[in-house]
This record gives sequence, C-alpha cells and structure tokens, in this order.
Amino acid sequence: MGIKEDGLMQALLSPGSLVTVTGAALSVIGWIGYASANPNLSLPTIFYGIPILLGGLALKSSELPPARRLTAAATHRALRELPESEPLRRLLADVVRWRYGQKAHLESSLEALKLWDEEQPPVLTAVEELDCNGRYGLRLLFDCGAVPFERWQERQDRLGRFFGPGLEAVVERRGEAGLSLRLIPRQA
Repeated sequence: MGIKEDGLMQALLSPGSLVTVTGAALSVIGWIGYASANPNLSLPTIFYGIPILLGGLALKSSELPPARRLTAAATHRALRELPESEPLRRLLADVVRWRYGQKAHLESSLEALKLWDEEQPPVLTAVEELDCNGRYGLRLLFDCGAVPFERWQERQDRLGRFFGPGLEAVVERRGEAGLSLRLIPRQA
C-alpha cells in the first residue's frame, strides 16, 4: 500500500469521519423510517442521528491528522521501552495521534520556544525513530512556514533541554522551506 493510500485510509478511519458516517447513517435510516410511516424507527434514529452527524462534522472541521511515521511501530520497540526514553516516547505518542482544535502538532511547545507564527506556523510532516548507538532518538521533519531556519538554529540548545533531560537537538536544513530536528541522547 502506497503513501497516498495510507493517507486516504487514515482519513477515512479518523474519529471525526467515523462519528460523521455514523450520524449520517442513523439520519438516513430515520428519514427512511419516517417516509415509510414507521415511528418506532424514525423517531430515535433522527433524534440521535442528527446531533451525532453535527458533532462529527464539527470534529472534521477541526481535525489535525497524525504526523506521518517513517518507521514501523515495531522497529525500535526495545529502545523505546528503556526508562530514559520516556520523554521521547511521550513526544512520539503525542504526534502520531489525531488532534482536534489545533493548527499544528506541538503548537504549545513551539509557542513556548518562540518558534511559532500565527499566520504560517511550522508544520510537522513526519517523524522517524532512530537508533543512536543503542539509545533511542527521534527525527522530526518540519515545513518551517514563516519561521526562519536561523531562528531554529538559535534555539537549538534550548530545543534539546525543552523536550527532555539528557537530549541534544540537531537542526538541519531540508530543502528550501523544511528542516530536520533530531532529538538524540547526549553522549556521556
């Protein structure tokens, strides 16, 4: 299955999509029951279907899909489970889940680090797990938006400390408007 098919399947199975489809199905069943003069079927399904449909549409309108995962979930499982990997494990879990009501992943973190632009925020596009000589690391791939690469470089030392103790951040340019942020364990 290719990347486009994965993205389509992911969008179809999002919580917002599932709630919307459920609400639409209940509403259609209710209207069919109403048209066929079956009040036992029409009343409850319309009564529940329309609010569920509206709730699903509200979720869909504020939906932020998970960042694309470049490594399979089982790839670095043993490293991920080490106690010192806890901050990165939480970060990974945060960016590979559906979010609602946010413009971008890590929005509050990037705001605190002064790496945020309200009009064109940085967008986390992908995450990759790394084996750093037997220790766990992450690579976060961003489209910078309106935040210049130089500002990321200026905050490189703070980025490592921000995401967890004993982490070092390495910021590298990726194309015209992208960057790679590697969060790796500091060498002892």
